[in-house]
Amino acid sequence: MPLHLGARGLTDDAAVVGPYVLTTDTLVEGVHFLPTDPPESVAWRLVAQNLSDLAAKGARPEGVLLNYPLSDTRWDTSFLGGLDKILVAFGVPLIGGDTVSLPAGAPRVLTVTAIGADAAAPPRSGARAGDVLYVTGTVGDAGAGLAIARGARGMDALLEAYRYPEPRLVEGRALGPLVHAMCDVSDGLLLDAARMAAASGLAVAIELAAVPLSLALQTFDPDPLTAATAGDDYQLLFAAPSTLALPVPVTKIGAFHPGEGLSLTLHGEPVPLPSKLGYLHGS
Repeated sequence: MPLHLGARGLTDDAAVVGPYVLTTDTLVEGVHFLPTDPPESVAWRLVAQNLSDLAAKGARPEGVLLNYPLSDTRWDTSFLGGLDKILVAFGVPLIGGDTVSLPAGAPRVLTVTAIGADAAAPPRSGARAGDVLYVTGTVGDAGAGLAIARGARGMDALLEAYRYPEPRLVEGRALGPLVHAMCDVSDGLLLDAARMAAASGLAVAIELAAVPLSLALQTFDPDPLTAATAGDDYQLLFAAPSTLALPVPVTKIGAFHPGEGLSLTLHGEPVPLPSKLGYLHGS
């Protein structure tokens, strides 16, 4: 099929068309969120994951479009309340979309398209041999929060990390003009790092002991491999020279080198790859 140059070969999470960055994401009930999740948190996550894609391109959000299936009035009202909260929190207008009717009992399918501008737009494919792999914040909290939402015992902070993730827009704007490659951690740190390496035609090595974990997660499950394969953290993962002075707090977790594939170490000792690097649709 013909591809616009801005599609970047469909290897990125956003397209660059003229002065705009475009991205879209869909949440399916029972697949991407639990039927028991509060509707306002579903709205927050739906918008947050789109804003996270803009953050990974260093873009300033211009607006979002919502495709929404009307169903239960109480659920709809709560969802729209959550939508208003995140749009106000990040100063993003709702500029359009579509509504449809949902048959009784059908799973909800929710889609947001986000538009950004004024972007440095570093590609996923721009890593260079010798670059360091960095990540913002901590990872694994949202995966633990999902387990808690399913009934496990754990801190409310972890549940909040799953239900109300924070897109790293400020960090993205600061890093975008400086780094060689950047994406967000949406499907799992290992999987997203492997995708960056593959798109860049390189190999990447990650030191699991360096993966940053929150204190709450260390209490719940201190295994860095579990954290590194969990999704929905929406931190920023990027490649940059080791000599670059970075404007925001980040953690060095690995490096790129000639070759292909992903390798792991723990305190310098090789670790076998897990059977799954993260969340893969259809697997």
